[in-house]
Amino acid sequence: MAAGAAGRAGAGGPESAAPPARSHDRYADALRAGALLVVVLGHWLATLPRVDGGLQGADHLLDVWRTAGLLTWVLQVVPLFMFVSAAVTAHSADRVNREGVTLSAWWGARALRLARPTATYLWALALLVGAAAIWAGTARFIDVFDQSLTVHLWFLVMLLALQACLPAAVAADRRWGWRVVLGLVVAAGGVEVVRALTAGPVTPATLSRLGDQVTAVAGGPGWLNMMLVWLVPQQLGVIWGRKGLRSPGGAGLVALGLLWLLVAVRAGYPTAMVGGDLAGSSNVLPPTLALLGVIWLQVGMVVALEPLARRVAARGSGRVVALLTALGMPLYLWHKLAEVPAAAIAVRLGLPVDAGDPGDPAFWAARLLWIGLATLMVGPVLLAVVAFERRRRATVPVTARPWRVAVGGALLLAGLVAALYLGASAALGAAVAVTAASLLLRAGRGAGAGQDARTRRS
Repeated sequence: MAAGAAGRAGAGGPESAAPPARSHDRYADALRAGALLVVVLGHWLATLPRVDGGLQGADHLLDVWRTAGLLTWVLQVVPLFMFVSAAVTAHSADRVNREGVTLSAWWGARALRLARPTATYLWALALLVGAAAIWAGTARFIDVFDQSLTVHLWFLVMLLALQACLPAAVAADRRWGWRVVLGLVVAAGGVEVVRALTAGPVTPATLSRLGDQVTAVAGGPGWLNMMLVWLVPQQLGVIWGRKGLRSPGGAGLVALGLLWLLVAVRAGYPTAMVGGDLAGSSNVLPPTLALLGVIWLQVGMVVALEPLARRVAARGSGRVVALLTALGMPLYLWHKLAEVPAAAIAVRLGLPVDAGDPGDPAFWAARLLWIGLATLMVGPVLLAVVAFERRRRATVPVTARPWRVAVGGALLLAGLVAALYLGASAALGAAVAVTAASLLLRAGRGAGAGQDARTRRS
């Protein structure tokens, strides 16, 4: 973990230079595109439709194969995306601190960039729900995949919340450096202990099984870690953006991450780093200290492999990365919807997408068949979405009025949260809220917009 740019004294000394821009960094672009692709493939891998003379239901891979939790140490790449996104965006966020750009205008531009394509997805989902109500034969598919069609929107909620904190993260890094990361970890640990206390006394003897004690109770005060833990990869991304993380430090973080995860599992924390259980028995709702192990591991791998990856990237044409980057957000938004027609085809043709058990080779052949069907179905959807988005204005001026950003942002988050927790059945209400947010976030007709208040089509 080498020191950063010149002028920084030790780990936390003052630094006058702004974080360098990485907006056209091929390595960073490849990491973000790759992270989204891993999420998509991971979601498809984890979805187990049960087909027996019709669609009977859908299970999650972790429900039938607990060992799959080890896969999530690699497949849970949200920390990686947050880390790289912060590094890429830190230079822009620093304008809020240095050039007088308002936080509302800066964040409003990013909120609008997410609101526009998300509104399209939610309206399409609402139409699908309406069609299912008319044609009873399709209603079963919506019932089975109801929650699955919106659960991935949690990522957008967290991204919006974290980006609102990014200018402050850049300023904090300039003043305190690595001490900010240490402070976040200590604060998260304090929250974890308070949560454990709601289940019983925490003593030196019980610390070795802290995970059992934490996950035995509902989130409670642990929900504070929804920000504290996820701010850690963002803060590390700011450090990486100013070149404060070098390859030797990356190797150290990899070792720390592996040790951290092994100790956490031994202490009773779940092995899996995903989960939708609001009762508190997962590592993500709310985040636990165990999730920090994945952060150290993934950030360390990115940094440790950086010299080699940059040499490889320099020899490539970059076209694949550019294509994946352009399709990243549409693919993320729409990939779950592809599961509905994929399941319909599997039922219609009697394809064995749910064959065997995890220890049976037929099970994994069925997984590949299911992923192939989902990939086949998502292709036409993406073509239609891209064709639609190309008809829209490429740039939209963002409002300069803070109250509109505040109300629009609140509506955007409310719509996303409603869809996230209520499923596809709430798509119509969520679509209305997100569309209203989009209208509020854009500048009114004839209104001026700040230099940083324009957003490109996603």
